[in-house]
Amino acid sequence: MGMGGLFVILGLATIFWGKREEKGYYNSISTHHDAREFLEHLPERPEPGALKIGGRIAIIIGLLMAVMGGAFWLWG
Repeated sequence: MGMGGLFVILGLATIFWGKREEKGYYNSISTHHDAREFLEHLPERPEPGALKIGGRIAIIIGLLMAVMGGAFWLWG
């Protein structure tokens, strides 16, 4: 159950990290003269999206581990 909780915490941290990276990138673009890149978000950066997806996967795995640990603890 402890490892499941750790995965959930790491997943949440990764999601917030991805959102911060994305926000920082687009805020830095907004100061450039090329408004088209800012409005269309092209070229896209895959890193923030990958961080958020990885965070969601870690949360799912963590919840499954916590549920399985709780079940084994109750019936074991």
